[in-house]
Amino acid sequence: MSKALVCSLLIMGRKTLLVVEASKTVCGTMQPTHYHGLLNQVGFSADELQELVYSLSYVLYLLFDDVSDTTSSQSAVLINFPGFMRRSKSAICINKLNIFICSSIASLLFHFIAVEIINSSTHSQSQMASISLPSVCPSAALSFQDKCKDKTKFRSSAGNIFLGKQKQPLSVKTKSHGQITMAVAVNTSRFDAITMAPPDPILGVSEAFKADTSDKKLNLGVGAYRTEELQPYVLKVVKKAENLMLERGENKEYLPIEGLAAFNKATAELLFGADNPVLHQQRVATIQGLSGTGSLRVAAALIERYFPGAKVLISSPTWGNHKNIFNDARVPWSEYRYYDPKTVGLDFDGMIADIKAAPEGSFILLHGCAHNPTGIDPTLEQWEKIADVIQEKNHIPFFDVAYQGFASGSLDEDASSVRLFAARGMELLVAQSYSKNLGLYAERVGAINVLCSSADAAVRVKSQMKRIARPMYSNPPVHGARIVANVVGNPDFFNEWKEEMEMMAGRIKSVRQKLYNNLSAKDKSGKDWSFILKQIGMFSFTGLNKAQSDNMTDKWHVYMTKDGRISLAGLSAAKCEYLADAIIDSYHNVS
Repeated sequence: MSKALVCSLLIMGRKTLLVVEASKTVCGTMQPTHYHGLLNQVGFSADELQELVYSLSYVLYLLFDDVSDTTSSQSAVLINFPGFMRRSKSAICINKLNIFICSSIASLLFHFIAVEIINSSTHSQSQMASISLPSVCPSAALSFQDKCKDKTKFRSSAGNIFLGKQKQPLSVKTKSHGQITMAVAVNTSRFDAITMAPPDPILGVSEAFKADTSDKKLNLGVGAYRTEELQPYVLKVVKKAENLMLERGENKEYLPIEGLAAFNKATAELLFGADNPVLHQQRVATIQGLSGTGSLRVAAALIERYFPGAKVLISSPTWGNHKNIFNDARVPWSEYRYYDPKTVGLDFDGMIADIKAAPEGSFILLHGCAHNPTGIDPTLEQWEKIADVIQEKNHIPFFDVAYQGFASGSLDEDASSVRLFAARGMELLVAQSYSKNLGLYAERVGAINVLCSSADAAVRVKSQMKRIARPMYSNPPVHGARIVANVVGNPDFFNEWKEEMEMMAGRIKSVRQKLYNNLSAKDKSGKDWSFILKQIGMFSFTGLNKAQSDNMTDKWHVYMTKDGRISLAGLSAAKCEYLADAIIDSYHNVS
């Protein structure tokens, strides 16, 4: 049976396999460039490489027997090494024998960490490109073999070097079995240094939920609205807007870089109010973005490019992707206090103190409404004080508005924080999303708005945002933007949309109240669960820690993020009692 020795090592940061093979085929390499890599990158000379071929070939001959010319089935020994590689060309002797191997290879042979026998049913010789290396037969190495008086002792020690402890001795056949040749097979991927990324903490929840076969399971991880039957919901007004688009026969041509003009006009009016002076004065630069995430990313790039060294302050906790966005844009960030675990409410004093302590001219990221993940919003009076401090410190407010109309059911009420700051004459940034309030999750439609002190500044800012967007995604998708423009631009559609938003927000408020009622009735400890009613929007911050959240999943099949956040949009009235039991058990029985 034909056999091969496979040695795995690192050369210049790339995983490379040296294969010494007993057969009558020519010497070869999977890619000739890797052969030259041994000569040039590592520092081998042609003579040293030839010596390496001779030496390893003869070691193979001594270690393995029963070499056959006819069988196609091969057995190999795979040896994995940790990759201790040096560029030294000095030669060493293994086991007092004149097997000379470059120390860069020998160092690996003495540091292998695992041995695994693998079997391969086929071996394609056509995959190897021929190179000009001399073949070596056992007789060619007899002068070296003669120096080994005790072949059995050598075989045993050499076997231990390559294979670890060997219970049965290896036999040696001294007669020739044909040519011994060497092949260099290389893992050709240039991406070996790329490590596996960790799973997304939110989207990974859905994957785990799908794998669960329990009929009691609940997915409260992802923030997507569900019906009472826990099914995805497409708004009726969205279907009507899409039908209108089909009737018009609208094309699929590229949009301008800034997006659909009708959408940009509609989204700015929804945010600031159609009669707001900042719009009439043309002080708002708006471009369509890839929902909230893409809009935030464009804004982050704008900050990095034109406010070098400026820091963004984000709430603790915040939406998990905020940190990713600013890290990716190389924008430094720090946190301000927001959530108070003792009260399961807002740490307003800590928030104000941290904003005051921030370097002057920092960007303060604020959740316009329905704070994610806590569901805790400042009161109108608290918003006024937050604006005072930001103005005093010459900070720039940066709003993330992902739930306008979806939190309270009112578009105007949910935009009140942004409009308060705008009314003070402050320059600010606002990212918008239509994933939640119109259910356009997959359409990726949103906007980034920059309110400037003058129309001239707004024109220049818009030009630079377009410049940023061009190499990032070129131009945004048209379908979702047309839906928004049609819904807002048609009075009948607009009124129907507001009714559906009120319906969705109302259902979430209803299950929030029912969950609170069940918790209060079932928990006899006297714990105050009223914080659940003080929160707003689709999320509730339960106050459960990681271990308690794990118990929710492992024991009760309730899937949620590990920070204790649950999405009430994924809860039905029929499941409120079950969820209350799970929360009470996890809170009281898991530390």
